[in-house]
Amino acid sequence: MADVKAVTDETFEDVVLNAERPIIVDFWAAWCGPCRMVAPELEKIAEKYAGAIDVVKMDVDANPAVSQALQIMTLPTIAFFRPGEQPMAVIGAMPAEQVEARFGLSQYATAKTN
Repeated sequence: MADVKAVTDETFEDVVLNAERPIIVDFWAAWCGPCRMVAPELEKIAEKYAGAIDVVKMDVDANPAVSQALQIMTLPTIAFFRPGEQPMAVIGAMPAEQVEARFGLSQYATAKTN
């Protein structure tokens, strides 16, 4: 299984904003029921696109600075950051296939390296 690492307010810039490849960020909180439904779906994406796209998660309660700066108001929010481009985001729980479609991830499937 691909490893979905946690990022913090302190590590967000290095890990996400300065990433060399695309990265998906799961903004979540422990009290959020739909967030628990999204976690296994994002693990599927992390596994499928390992080596091409990174997947991380950020607990907004423990790390309020980034979520406030990005105006994350609803959970779960899933954001897709691509180097040199504006991030895209979707709100709410959805299956992995829907996240893939919304962010156009299929273009990264052939870029996968092991």
